[in-house]
Amino acid sequence: ALAFAAFVGFGELVRLTLPGERDAAPLGVAGALAYCLLPEVAGTPAEHSASQVVAVAAIGILIGGLPHAAAGRVVGLDDAARRLLVVAGAAAAFRPVVDDSGLDLDPGPGLAAVMIGVLLGVGVLDALLAGLTRAQMDRARLRTTWRDELRTELSIGSAIGATGMLIALAVGVMDLWAIPVFCAPLLLTQFSFRRFVAIRETYLQTVRSLSRVTELGGYTETGHARRVSELALAVGRELGMTGEELRDLEYAALMHDLGQLSLTEPIPGGATIMVDPAEQRRIAEEGARVIRATGVLDRVADIVERSTEPYRRPHEALDPTLPVGASVIKATNAFDDLVGESASSQRRLDALERLRLGMAYEYDPRVVAALSRVVERTTTRAA
Repeated sequence: ALAFAAFVGFGELVRLTLPGERDAAPLGVAGALAYCLLPEVAGTPAEHSASQVVAVAAIGILIGGLPHAAAGRVVGLDDAARRLLVVAGAAAAFRPVVDDSGLDLDPGPGLAAVMIGVLLGVGVLDALLAGLTRAQMDRARLRTTWRDELRTELSIGSAIGATGMLIALAVGVMDLWAIPVFCAPLLLTQFSFRRFVAIRETYLQTVRSLSRVTELGGYTETGHARRVSELALAVGRELGMTGEELRDLEYAALMHDLGQLSLTEPIPGGATIMVDPAEQRRIAEEGARVIRATGVLDRVADIVERSTEPYRRPHEALDPTLPVGASVIKATNAFDDLVGESASSQRRLDALERLRLGMAYEYDPRVVAALSRVVERTTTRAA
């Protein structure tokens, strides 16, 4: 028990910070699941109860969290509680089967099948709990956040579950040496994932820096790109866009005005809603050309390029290839062009009314409805 508590504590010590300021401790969870699924230790049957599994996991989480707290880092209590609930669910489902059912579950296919069933169940539970947390924090649809978390479970969660299961089965033969042997691959994967998260954060910081070029050059108002980005993300969540779609939307919203750098004379206030459609298209195309030159943001470039297109054209069917993100940026950019930094509720209502008048052709009615709900919430909170 002490060895597994130390293993969980080490996993908590080297935990990851995921996008959205969420904590993840793949090694810690794998260690707790391994202790939960443990059938025997060096030939001796393991008879610890579900409550002991929860106690070991809780002690490990506490031990691993103390250095972070001492260093002044934020400890994600919600994420830690979710990890403990997942382990408790696995223990409640598995330990009674092994200890109290009387079934002959010697290490073999039968026991492995039970383990896999338990891991699948707790994977769905973990995705649901994480989805609930994200839906509450981001004001997003639970169906969308749960779907995103299930995708994550298929990648990271499957590796965690497989590692925990392998350690549990191997301890019967290798004793506690199985812990370092089988956790090493997951530790290497975790370090690789940490680099991936750092690279993604670097991308975002680079995009944010690029978005300020138009502001520093006097082409757009200060804070315009940031406001459009925040509003677009809120609308995207309201529409149920996935995490990947939201990431592309954020990048596109931050860089949607890059094409204004090609202008010989800045547009007053940078408000592209005030220029003719042909000029709007040219600005969007120039911005998309710059973004495509990076070689890694083609989807973002497509969104920017089509962000000035109308929702539909007279006497024509809807264009199914028009990205939802492009319609979101078109509406949120127009809204910020009309409102700017103003906190006036009347000005916001007037801007929304102007967008509603354009719902026949210019603006997607679903996007305008979602934008209206977002603005109503933010206006109510400000009041």
